[in-house]
Amino acid sequence: NDEGQHALWPSFASVPAGWDEVFGPAGHTACLEYVDVHWTDITPRSARARVA
Repeated sequence: NDEGQHALWPSFASVPAGWDEVFGPAGHTACLEYVDVHWTDITPRSARARVA
């Protein structure tokens, strides 16, 4: 989403407004691995910008 956050959504569900599909569909383990590699700071983007 715009805050740089990640979420897992089942392939049968629509991705909510404000979110973009960036990986998958894939198995649960593969999706978790993607999130683990690409979402290294869980702080929302807007909060990181305020600190910088």
